[in-house]
Amino acid sequence: MPHDIERYLNVRSAYGASFSPDDDRVAFLMDTTGVPQVWTVAEPGGWPEQRTFFDERVTFVSWSPEREEFAFGMDEGGNERQQLFRYDLPTGEITNLTGSLDAKHRWGGWSHDGERFAFAANRRDESVFDVYVQSRETAGEGAELVAEGDGWLTLGGWSPDDSQLLVTEAYSNFDQDVAVLDVETGETTELTPHEGTVRFQSAEWGPAGERVYLVSDRESDTLDLWCVDVETGEFTLVAEDPDWEIDGVAVDEETGRIAYSTNVDGYTELTVGDVVAAGEVEERPTPDLPEGVAGGVAFDSAGERFAVTVTRRGDPANVYVVEDETGTAERWTRAATAGIPRDSFVEPELVHYPTFDGREIPAFFSLPETDTGHGETPVIVDIHGGPESQRRPSFSAVTQYFLANGYAVFEPNVRGSAGYGKAYGHLDDVENRMDAVADVEAAVEWLHDHPAVDPDRIVAMGGSYGGFVVLAAMTEYPDLWAAGIDIVGIANFVTFLENTGEWRRELREAEYGSLDGDREFLESISPLNTIEEIRAPLFVLHGENDPRVPVSEAHQLVEAASEHVPVRELVFEDEGHGFTKLENRIAAYESIVEFLAEHVDDRT
Repeated sequence: MPHDIERYLNVRSAYGASFSPDDDRVAFLMDTTGVPQVWTVAEPGGWPEQRTFFDERVTFVSWSPEREEFAFGMDEGGNERQQLFRYDLPTGEITNLTGSLDAKHRWGGWSHDGERFAFAANRRDESVFDVYVQSRETAGEGAELVAEGDGWLTLGGWSPDDSQLLVTEAYSNFDQDVAVLDVETGETTELTPHEGTVRFQSAEWGPAGERVYLVSDRESDTLDLWCVDVETGEFTLVAEDPDWEIDGVAVDEETGRIAYSTNVDGYTELTVGDVVAAGEVEERPTPDLPEGVAGGVAFDSAGERFAVTVTRRGDPANVYVVEDETGTAERWTRAATAGIPRDSFVEPELVHYPTFDGREIPAFFSLPETDTGHGETPVIVDIHGGPESQRRPSFSAVTQYFLANGYAVFEPNVRGSAGYGKAYGHLDDVENRMDAVADVEAAVEWLHDHPAVDPDRIVAMGGSYGGFVVLAAMTEYPDLWAAGIDIVGIANFVTFLENTGEWRRELREAEYGSLDGDREFLESISPLNTIEEIRAPLFVLHGENDPRVPVSEAHQLVEAASEHVPVRELVFEDEGHGFTKLENRIAAYESIVEFLAEHVDDRT
């Protein structure tokens, strides 16, 4: 008999590692208590020690380079107004370093002597982020404003001599600039002048601070690895893949060790080497990591090892430590599977299906072991958010639960998804928005032709932007669906843009269209305005504190749809853009299971 959804949601994950100053321990996040907290472990497979004990999620951990202390971030009730804290290991004392509860704080890293840290925050103006530097001994709001920003800023760490900071400004998910900020004078030097939309991401200081390494599509459709000379601004190509994106890089400033990841149709290929000159990397042995999705590389102080998080559909996230010299990888954490055998987890098949304009859309398709191949299997079409995101073959407890209970799961990376180059990513911009919805309709056509699938029991499910796609697919193609599940989704683009957080409106308008110039079009594609077309039962779930897609989107949708189809609404008062707390996730997915049992299972 399959385990219930609560059992699956008790599968744990461990990720986001940071080495201690003496390299004898690793701090990481793990959700054993129901929400992510900080844990430490001293050896591969060793017994971990829990360090933080909050009811709210911890968002990152960063060990001081010199002291027995670490910084971590935490918000309240999913409101994303992250505060920064310092944890003293000898005493267990926790200090709130920021204390500005109405602002978002983005960690920017420790200085190399561990005396200061940097962050970006929207304290001065909710719509923009400024750069701050603060002493580790200062609590509350005792930070120095180093530079005022005028948009969406993030920090990439201190230069080796602690005189400069890397600053990235995002204009959209496909357009950024990187600059060097002088901490003493507040002056910035732009490293990436460009015209049009160009991605400059994952910026890292190189050895001696002479060059900055980053990934960019400045001369190609896909992201390549580049270095730029800080003094001259000259770019040098380091590595490229003509078919796939190099989507992240990490550099150890002392040794010149480098690790970069290539996204190959959703799977990660990790390359490790030594920087020997500008644009030259001498490769080391490929790490013997499990196939899957890897990220979050963090070098130890000697640059001889690095920690990395690895997950795959058949195994939850765990922290591995890789020896640079040999490529040998050891798993340091043992995230439990709640007693569910790992060999019961289903790996997906990577498929490509044709859509209306002749393109091939990539997707992951998973069939349950109970499938007979005789057209009896219901399918959940699970649509990712973003839209500049990508469904990858990482572990999902919910997906494994559905599979164990006889549902197939189909996960398309419709046009606009990341990971396939900038041309593909721009195919859904503004006036082309509904083409992504047409890709979902093409997915259902492909499923109809599959011998395993029951065409009368196909469910649309998605969160955030994926929630919009669910609603749009249900109104544009109403006869395809047995039911729909909208999680923190957009019902009306106009009201969404009017009410979303001030700090992200401009960034979202770059993708969806502006309130000033595209209001009529935005109204025309909003599912709320054609909700009378919907035919299938609908379940709407949301967080009361959602700063991205306000809960008002759910309320107005439910009110309108309830007039002609069965609708259920579930709102969590202590959650934001998605559900973090274990008890809420259990309540949410138990309710989804009940909803499917009522409206889909009974259609057999």
